[in-house]
Amino acid sequence: MTAPLPYAPARWLPGANAMTVFGSIGRPLPRPPARRERWELPDGDFLDVDRAEPAGSGPDAAVLVTCHGLEGSSRAPYVRGLVAHALSRGLATLALNFRGCSGEPNRLARSYHSGETGDLALVVARLAAERPGRPILLAGFSLGGNVVAKWLGERGDDLPPEVRGAAVVSVPWDLERSARAIDGPGFWSFVYRERFMRRLRAKAAEKARRFPDAFDAAGAARARTFAEFDAAVTAPMFGFASAEDYWRRCSSGTRLAEVRRPLLALSSMDDPIVPAGTIPVAAARANPRVALETTPAGGHVAFVAGSPFRPTFWAERRAVEFLAALLPAAT
Repeated sequence: MTAPLPYAPARWLPGANAMTVFGSIGRPLPRPPARRERWELPDGDFLDVDRAEPAGSGPDAAVLVTCHGLEGSSRAPYVRGLVAHALSRGLATLALNFRGCSGEPNRLARSYHSGETGDLALVVARLAAERPGRPILLAGFSLGGNVVAKWLGERGDDLPPEVRGAAVVSVPWDLERSARAIDGPGFWSFVYRERFMRRLRAKAAEKARRFPDAFDAAGAARARTFAEFDAAVTAPMFGFASAEDYWRRCSSGTRLAEVRRPLLALSSMDDPIVPAGTIPVAAARANPRVALETTPAGGHVAFVAGSPFRPTFWAERRAVEFLAALLPAAT
């Protein structure tokens, strides 16, 4: 295997917050080709997925399943960036939209959360049945990375043989400490928190109109922090005793010891949402299947490099590089 792609942070983005904001809303928007499919689920709900194949590929081309972050979608710039890199390396792609994130409300009261791995399991099982033996790779960003890492740890050796490995970026390994960080004081914490909370409150209000008894609608409307929202909505909706119980049981950092497929984890030590002290360095070192790569800078789901006129995004390239190396040379 070649040496890992090095990362040189963009000097024109001073600090983690500038890096994070540019990576979220300032970057060029890749537009790789994709076709949308609606997959009906056993519980009566649906998942929308966006699929693409590289030019000239056969039906057995390895497929990369990508999971987006909180209140993101398959159209998030980082997902599209990863898809573009994957297609250029000959990988087919499937970008999963978590329930309620495709632009259309899902049918049931429940939606998704940071540790809900059932829908990812369904997607992988369907792909494995669709083309037995075709390699399946996984990737996830932030919340989606937590879902991927948690699922690998939950399943251990009990995974379809088609699953060859995964790469995750900016994972909130300890959900409670990440929630406390973003709920904390300061201008930037307020900016990040409000950006998420506005979307979460709006979705909760729509759900409350259709399912008035599913959760504490008044509490959701009042929520201004993750602690308040998860206590009012996530915990009761999914059967957790409290927000703290949800965070504790769904954090992927405690699952790394059970990971049995190659996993690349990319984290920045200056991530404003993932405190550096929560990055599971010791757990990763203790498991030879986990490759944890940390960078001094990079922000949250950003890792911008290059010039202002030609920015590049190291984590997306590094993830595809790692995943492609897991496949036979002929794939």
